[in-house]
Amino acid sequence: MSAHTDWRCGASTLLLAAVCASAATAGTLQITVTSKDGQPLPDAVVLVEPASGARGKAPAPMQTSIAQHKMQFVPAVSVVPVGSRVRFTNQDGWDHHVRGVPAGMAGLTAGSGAGFELRLAGQVSGQAPASTEVVLQQPGPLQLGCHLHGSMRGFVYVADTPWVVKTDAQGVATLGDVPEGAARVRVWHPDQLVEGSPTSVQVQAVSTLTVPTQVVPRRRRL
Repeated sequence: MSAHTDWRCGASTLLLAAVCASAATAGTLQITVTSKDGQPLPDAVVLVEPASGARGKAPAPMQTSIAQHKMQFVPAVSVVPVGSRVRFTNQDGWDHHVRGVPAGMAGLTAGSGAGFELRLAGQVSGQAPASTEVVLQQPGPLQLGCHLHGSMRGFVYVADTPWVVKTDAQGVATLGDVPEGAARVRVWHPDQLVEGSPTSVQVQAVSTLTVPTQVVPRRRRL
């Protein structure tokens, strides 16, 4: 075997070792979020922040839809990357308004031009429902409402990190490709009064964590 061939084989071996080492530095984190009474908490937004300060690759914008149906926003909580397009569709037979403003304390200090608002005509039998798209560029949670029907509310969490996910009906959130090592876990929920303190975690190849909260979820209409 020539010296040239030996060099190539050695380089290939080093490259393979580097790839394997890189893969070994990322883990999977399964987080169970519970409410104040210890029950699983659906629709909680879970964010993981590596202690190293790593930001990860910015998630690509996506296209998603939120319907106004039976006087509700469906889904009630959405998580989208910054720059995503959200299409709002009115499936009810009467007009609806859509107002999106920063949720929580941020909404109290937001200026008059913050967020967005639009109006959608009620659906007419035999015709396609009215719909409009908005592009969400500002990270953070948005609260959705309808000026015409005050009981309607929904939420969109606009994320600028790849390590974010919404809990399922069992209160479980699973995140992959999280850098191994020390990290903080933050939880945001529409019904929380104030955001709780971050929870520390040591991310390994496979890690599990339970995060209790003081959230008392509202009872949703069916």
